[in-house]
Amino acid sequence: MKKDQIFILKDRGVLLISGQDSKDFLQNLVTNDINKVTETQSCFSSLLTPQGKYLFDFMIVKQKDGYFLDCELNQINGLINRLNVYKLNSKIEITNLSHKFQVTVISNEKFISINNSKNHEGATITYRDDPFFIDPRNKKLGARGIVNLEKLYLSIKKLELKIEDSKNYYELSYNLGIAQINTKNLQEKIFGLECNFEELNGIDFKKGCYVGQENTARMKLKNKVRKKLFAIKSNDKLKIGSDINFNSIKIGQIVIDEPYPFGLIKIVDPDFSEYKDKDLLINDSKSKIIQYS
Repeated sequence: MKKDQIFILKDRGVLLISGQDSKDFLQNLVTNDINKVTETQSCFSSLLTPQGKYLFDFMIVKQKDGYFLDCELNQINGLINRLNVYKLNSKIEITNLSHKFQVTVISNEKFISINNSKNHEGATITYRDDPFFIDPRNKKLGARGIVNLEKLYLSIKKLELKIEDSKNYYELSYNLGIAQINTKNLQEKIFGLECNFEELNGIDFKKGCYVGQENTARMKLKNKVRKKLFAIKSNDKLKIGSDINFNSIKIGQIVIDEPYPFGLIKIVDPDFSEYKDKDLLINDSKSKIIQYS
C-alpha cells in the first residue's frame, strides 16, 4: 500500500450505538472487550449465535456519544434487527449513519505522519474530528477512517491523497487470507473460531460472558477447532458448495464465492502446514490455499 493512496469502501456501512448503557450493552453481546476501546484504541469484534456461530463482524470505534460499528453495508439492516432483539430496556439508541459517514483506508505510513501516531493494531487518532485507526486485525491492511461525508474530499485534499480503486484493497485483504466481502454467506454456518477471529484479534478469552461465549471457550479450551476459513485461488470460478479435495479425499467446501472465494477446510496441524503449497482439486481444477498471514 503506497503512502498517498486512499481507498473509499462504499460497501461498508456505519452504525452508532449511543446512550448511557451503550458500553454495557455491547460488552454483554460481542466477542471482544469493550473496555479496550478508547479514544486512542479501537478493536475488531463479532456477534455470534448462542451456539457460537458467526452472525456479523465489525470494527468498534469510540465516539463521543457512544461507539461506531463499521460493518459490511449489505448486513447493516440485519445487524440492526439483531441488536434490537437484545435491546430490551437498555438505554441506548441504534442509528444507521451510513448515509453520513464513509469508511476509508489509508496507508500506515500516512497514518503515522498524522500527529506522530503510534504504529500498532488498533491505534486510533482523530483528524478533523473523524477517527482513523490501524486495522486491528492486521497492520498490513493499513489504517481505516470513518469520515463524515461532508468533510471527506477536503480531508483527502488536505492529506494530499489520491483515490485508488477499492478492488486493489480487497485483493490485498484476500491475499492475506482475510474475508471482508460476502461474509453473509457464513451466517450460522461456521463457528467464530473457524473464522480465524482469534488470530485476527477479534475474541477476548478473559472478558466476561457474551453471546456464544460458552461454546467458544469450550472449543478453545479443549482444542476442538477442526476446521478453518482459508482464501482459495483457482484457475476456474468457484461456487458455494463445491467440494475441496486433497489426495482424492474431501477436506472442505467453498463457503464464499467470487470475487474472493474462501473455503472451510479441515485441519490437522495447528500451523495448517499439511496443505502449504500443495495442489487441491475443486471441480477438476487445480487450486491452492492462501494461508492467513
